[in-house]
This record gives sequence, structure tokens and C-alpha cells, in this order.
Amino acid sequence: MPEEELFKSEEEIERAAISDALRDAADQIESGDVTLVSGANERAVRVPERARFEVELERLTDSETGDQRYELEYEIRWTK
Repeated sequence: MPEEELFKSEEEIERAAISDALRDAADQIESGDVTLVSGANERAVRVPERARFEVELERLTDSETGDQRYELEYEIRWTK
């Protein structure tokens, strides 16, 4: 199935700002109506009452430098 990226935002910000964004996201998810905004890009979506929720923590190593980084991902999935 081909993927279509509808919205993406990535920036480096303070931990406190990340937690504020996650609290805001939680409130929107609870209401069922989520609006994603980054600059002039805006996307709204309705989250169903039941959805699949995944939490993933990975440690990745750069093959050239050996530097390690961590990725903590929260993912919500559903079908129409």
C-alpha cells in the first residue's frame, strides 16, 4: 500500500515545551478532533473512539561515527 505523508513537523526544542505539546495533543486526542499546525501547514483529523496505540523506544548507532541516539515514539493507528 503506498504511503502518503499528510503532515510532518520536526524541530529541536526544550523538554518542557515537548511536554506541553504532548499535553495539548492528549487533550485533542481525548476530544477526538486533532489539529496539527506547523508554520503555514495545517491538517485536521478525527481520531476514532478505539485505535491502536504503540510506544517504541529505540537506540540507534550511526554506522560511520558510532554515535548513538535514542528515539521515543508514540504512534496511534486506525483504519477508515
